[in-house]
Amino acid sequence: MNRVIYEPDFDLSVVGSLEELQEQVAGCTRCNLRAGCTRVVFGEGNPGARLMLIGEGPGADEDRMGRPFVGKAGQLLDKILEAVGLERFTHTYIANVVKCRPPGNRVPRPEEAEQCLPWLYRQIELVSPKIIVLLGSTALQYLIDPQARITVMRGRWLVSKSGIKIMPTYHPAALLRDASKKRPVWEDFKQVKEAYLNLYLSQG
Repeated sequence: MNRVIYEPDFDLSVVGSLEELQEQVAGCTRCNLRAGCTRVVFGEGNPGARLMLIGEGPGADEDRMGRPFVGKAGQLLDKILEAVGLERFTHTYIANVVKCRPPGNRVPRPEEAEQCLPWLYRQIELVSPKIIVLLGSTALQYLIDPQARITVMRGRWLVSKSGIKIMPTYHPAALLRDASKKRPVWEDFKQVKEAYLNLYLSQG
């Protein structure tokens, strides 16, 4: 990704697989979130996926089950993916900015995200996606620009220095609060599906 807001004092380049990375993340106590959560939510999906989805952090259901996007917002995300012909375990890999639940589902604080982002950066490197969808303001601001507004940036393609196409859109939880956001997200994911299909056409 373009933006690195924290230079970790630990070298993750030697971690050669998602399994090894997950094992290290499980023992992480670099911020105070680990002490207050039930389970670390590492991420899941196809480890070779060309499409990666990145959200904010685990909620109560995710904290209980140890899996990302399994609550109401996750169920809506599954429906969105299905509507454009994608399936989360086949076509995507899903992760979050932070891997432990913030108390009361609050937004992760900068010092918490700074400690957790190196894990996410290494996940991105290991999955090596061609397309990333940033779900919500938190993912957009921590990965791209702290001043960015999702209402302005959603639906607009960005490109990282390494050539990854990045689409910011609203978080599914925002759609549950405001149904008027469903149409914009549908339009955004239609763009994502088109870009996904073009990856295969360009290889043909």
